[in-house]
Amino acid sequence: MDFDVVVIGAGPGGYVAAIRAAQLGLKTAVVEREALGGVCLNWGCIPTKALLKAGEMYENLDHLETYGMKVTGRSFDLDKIVKRSRGVSSQLNAGVAYLMKKNKIEVIEGAASLEKGAPAPKVVVALKAGGSRTVTAKHVVLATGARARTIPAIGLQPDGNRVWSYREALVPKAMPKSLVVIGSGAIGIEFASFFRALGSEVTVVEALDRIVPMEDEEVSAAARKAFEQRGIRFHIGAKVTKLQGSAKDVKLQIEVAGKNQEITADYAIVAVGISANVENIGLEALGVKLDRGHIVTDKHGRTNVAGLYAIGDVAGAPWLAHKASHEGIHCIEHLAGLAQTYLDSPVPGCTYSVPQIASVGLTEAQAKKAGHDIKVGRYPFKNHGKALASGDTDGFVKTVFEAKTGRILGVHMIGAEVTEMIQGFVIAMTMEATEEQLMATVFPHPTMSEAMHEATLAAFNRAIHI
Repeated sequence: MDFDVVVIGAGPGGYVAAIRAAQLGLKTAVVEREALGGVCLNWGCIPTKALLKAGEMYENLDHLETYGMKVTGRSFDLDKIVKRSRGVSSQLNAGVAYLMKKNKIEVIEGAASLEKGAPAPKVVVALKAGGSRTVTAKHVVLATGARARTIPAIGLQPDGNRVWSYREALVPKAMPKSLVVIGSGAIGIEFASFFRALGSEVTVVEALDRIVPMEDEEVSAAARKAFEQRGIRFHIGAKVTKLQGSAKDVKLQIEVAGKNQEITADYAIVAVGISANVENIGLEALGVKLDRGHIVTDKHGRTNVAGLYAIGDVAGAPWLAHKASHEGIHCIEHLAGLAQTYLDSPVPGCTYSVPQIASVGLTEAQAKKAGHDIKVGRYPFKNHGKALASGDTDGFVKTVFEAKTGRILGVHMIGAEVTEMIQGFVIAMTMEATEEQLMATVFPHPTMSEAMHEATLAAFNRAIHI
């Protein structure tokens, strides 16, 4: 064998898996057809956060007088905002390249496909530099990720001009005066938040009956109220029938409650989900099992083909970078033969809008549907000392516990910096902490995280500050 492990795809799942393999003494290669770091680092998680930070800072200028300060004149340079975002991605891309070199991982630049082989499929790479190369390995890990979903039949696909996917939205050449965002998941809401912060008139269209529909219903309601206060408009329960771009604008046809409407805007962003990258890899010839467009695996990442594994977005929901990294590490440790117990760790979800949204585990509705006898606690930031001092009083923390055992079933947050706070509950859930242990935990004062403590106390009628 040329290698012990070949990883196809160098996103947050693939490059992390490769590093872990190298740490364990396995001769490792990674194949990447585009850029080290994958979509997340180059066209997703990282550059969007750089844009969102710029938007947040600009929007905060509106509130300086509240803090006793005054600024005269407001302007921004969109080119510089985008350039900084791209620079952050470039810096991290170089960092991944350094990690590959440090860990003696061979990087093969090109597009990979699989052919039958043993003990694992052969990897045939169409090299970027020209020609091809076939490599063999004891284990092959697919980490090919996903791309933006399109629906060409009704025009939901980038047109190179007025209709954008996340890629075009990350590098706008001009600031839209008006923008329609189709889809209110994390991607859609984050772009809506950014462009609204810089002054665009933003309309969000969602097919389901509430925005951020994967979140708890109370969070969805609070988010919509907060976004509407910022001037974002919503069409909920709206079926898109046609999207068409022209040289000067886009026209979106929607159907709401049986009535047809037309929305005209400068630009449109299509954010209607993702599609796994399973095409042109040779999966059909190998007989790799798929389910609804994703590769089927067991809890260790093993597919139904000997020696072939899959991790991250290509292996199904949740489509999150940190989930991919976690799966990659576990997959490598398993194939390396490490003695360990599989840990089904809870996976948090985060939306970096203003206000932020973070959650883990079951919603209140899901817990009830699953038959749990539950206790629910809520604590609003409007009662909170640090939130009042900071001027960040929107939102709340909501906890869902199993009544008899005190087990945490789910936590749902909306407000400032909740994406940094959710990990406290994730650790507690991973360690199987109970409500008594959380109640006994000392939270520093004054911090936003104290709301986590109060929401736990509230579930058992012991809240101090409400």
